[in-house]
Amino acid sequence: MSYTARIDALAEQARADRAAFEPPADPPDREQALAYLREGAGQALGVYVDARAGEDAPVRFEPAAYRRLEGAMNDWLALYAACHGTRIEASFTLRTAAELLVDTHDIVAVARLLTGVPERGEEVTPAGDERQNW
Repeated sequence: MSYTARIDALAEQARADRAAFEPPADPPDREQALAYLREGAGQALGVYVDARAGEDAPVRFEPAAYRRLEGAMNDWLALYAACHGTRIEASFTLRTAAELLVDTHDIVAVARLLTGVPERGEEVTPAGDERQNW
């Protein structure tokens, strides 16, 4: 599947997730928050990292495709925060998030560093869940 097709699919999924989102009655909803990271933001970052650091020469995205991918990642990060009862206007760059992902190999750590959610000392993952690698 081409990068453009992957980006289009991710952007469509982010739009659908945003439209279907219902804030949790009793935040945090850690399971849903982690799903937005694993199935959403982590996948978007994976496309970016693959394209920029793959075996072939780095891929340069068309500006519109880049904006769709970055927007999708930010939508999922905002949904992640909302699952914790925090509203944010996510406007992080793919590059910044990707650098954090390459450094940590942990999408939960990336989300926490970027969004500040949850606050330090609060549990991020459901009981018994191991570190969430991308």
